This record gives sequence, C-alpha cells and structure tokens, in this order.
Amino acid sequence: MISFSLTEEQEAIREAIRDFAEGVMRPLARDCDESSSVPDDFLRQVWELGLTTTQIPAEFGGLGADRSPITNAIALEELARGDAGLAVAAMAPSLFVNALLDHGNEEQKKRLLPGFSGNAFATGSLAVVEPGALSDAASPGTTAEAAGGGYRLRGTKRFVPFGDRASHFLVVAATPDGLGAFLIDREASGLTIGAEPDKNLGLRAVPCHTITLDGAEVSAGDRLGGAGGCDVRGLLDTSRVALSACLVGVARGVLDYCVPYAKERVAFGEEIAKKQAIAFLLAESHTEVEAMRWLTWQAASQLEQKRNATRASYQAWSYAGEKGLWVTDNGIQVLGGHGFIREHPVELWFRNARTLGVLEGTVSI
Repeated sequence: MISFSLTEEQEAIREAIRDFAEGVMRPLARDCDESSSVPDDFLRQVWELGLTTTQIPAEFGGLGADRSPITNAIALEELARGDAGLAVAAMAPSLFVNALLDHGNEEQKKRLLPGFSGNAFATGSLAVVEPGALSDAASPGTTAEAAGGGYRLRGTKRFVPFGDRASHFLVVAATPDGLGAFLIDREASGLTIGAEPDKNLGLRAVPCHTITLDGAEVSAGDRLGGAGGCDVRGLLDTSRVALSACLVGVARGVLDYCVPYAKERVAFGEEIAKKQAIAFLLAESHTEVEAMRWLTWQAASQLEQKRNATRASYQAWSYAGEKGLWVTDNGIQVLGGHGFIREHPVELWFRNARTLGVLEGTVSI
C-alpha cells in the first residue's frame, strides 16, 4: 500500500528541524553568505541536533538510531528552507558518515566512525565535483592507478565542503576496473588543499575548497568497501537525492516568502496577487514544488528499500535542478525590482538554487 503520511517520529523530526531553521539559520543566512563562513556556535548547535551521531551504531560510539533516506530527505528540505548553504554545512558530516555506513567495510567503520561520535563538531567531506562542464559524475576525470598494492590518485576536485577542516575526504575516481571511491587523510602526501575558499555564485555560507591530487597514494584498504570496492553509483544516487531535497527546500522557501508579499504589495490600486499573471505564476510554482518533492521522496523510498535508485534519483535531481531554478526565478519576477535587492532574500535563494543545480553537472543536457 502506498502511504502519503509521515510517521509520528518523522513529523516530530520535521517540526524540530523547521523550528531550528526558522529560529537559528534564517537570521544567520545573509551574514554567512556575505562572509563565506559558518560560526562555530552554529556548528555546535547543529551537532547537538544529532543529525550525524544518532545514525552511527552504538558499537562505534553513536546512538544507533534507525536510518531512513526518506527521513533524511525531509530533514534536508527543512534545513535548506532555512538556508541551503548552512544546510550543506550542517549535513556535510552526515553525508560522509552515511557513505561509510552504506558502503564501508568493518575495518573502515571501526577506524573512522568513532571520530564522528564525540561531543564536538567533526567532519569528513565528499569530493565529487570537478572543474569543467561535466554532465555525469559517474565519469570523473580524476583517476586512480594501481600502484604497489594500492592506488595513486591524480586529478582536481572542486566545491569540497569544509576542505580546510575535514579530517578525511571521500574521492570518487575512475579506476582500471570501473569506478572507485577512496578514503584519504588530509595529511596524505600528494594531496594539496587550496588555501582560500572557492569564490562561488551560491552556497557561499559553507566554505568550500579545491583539492588537488598529484600522485597521492592510498592503500587497497582505503578503497571504500575494501580491495573489491563498492557500488559507487549507489553512493551517487544518495548524493542526488540529497541535492534534490535541498532544492525542494529552497523553492518552498521562495513560495513561502513571495505569496504573502504578493498579497501585501499594491500596484495600480490592488494587490498584485489578484493580477492573473502573478496568481498563475504562483499557482504553477506551487505545483512544481509538490512534483519536486514527490520525485525526491520516490527516489528516497527506493533507497530505503535497498532497490536500484539510479533512474529515480537522476529524475529527481534533473527535475528539481530545472524547476527549482524556475521557481526561484519566478520569485524574483514577483518581487520585481525588489527581487534584486539584498534587503530581500530571494536573490540569495536564486543563487543557491542555481549552484545546487550544477553540482553534478548541467541539468540542461
């Protein structure tokens, strides 16, 4: 039976994160975007929410709560409605930890997971995005050549969250036998982390860095899943669902802001919400947000059932990337000249949606 209802636990999680997003993230969003930094106090509060530690099994120091991709998508939507840049900052450790939980072997879990189970913010980071106009993250330019019983990595990764403080990176690279993901320590020889954060159009709140791999050597045991590797495409499916959920949150935030604005803004003697062109624009935007959410939840449901979610996750991401930008652009249109003024947050949300839509390539292809 198909159910469109959330469980009591999911409703409680959504409510708690919604309150956090409204009360903590929204007031910080503009300053964090301007300074390209995240306050330590915010990271402390995020850690206290338990987004990462609750999902780590008790044997590795966590709370051992059941993991649910659908619940994670709900949480990401609410966080991104507060601010997408801060949402990426909040979830960066969880994305790394979830990759370990889903695809790591026992040795890798024992070695790394306890470092994310403490009382202070700790992070690892996914290194997937590359320079250039990529349209398929499953075909990276970064390579991993067999060398001395391990691998030698060469390539460049961009938009690596918390590159300046992550303890480990999970690097996706092309291997002689297909596609691989590799765990690499920040102090590894041949790994260089850009000294300054990347200057990006959107998601500026989270400091992202470029990492360069110039013959960086890792052991066979540092390949995610061990010497035999793992299903890297499954890892990318999870990443696409996360991006889609963020785009739903951003687009929903735009609507929640623009509908009251349109009801209050008077032009030519009446509220602009009563103008047919504006009313239709907002109605269609609402429809698209609902469609984005259901595609995202469908893909998350397939992940939760441990089914192949490659098609569903790509559909969700490509649709959300296109329509999320469309909805945020409509928000600027509804605000008119005010849409370009930083006094209003819609221009910030537009930049965030544009950036989320190209993190894995170009949604227009």
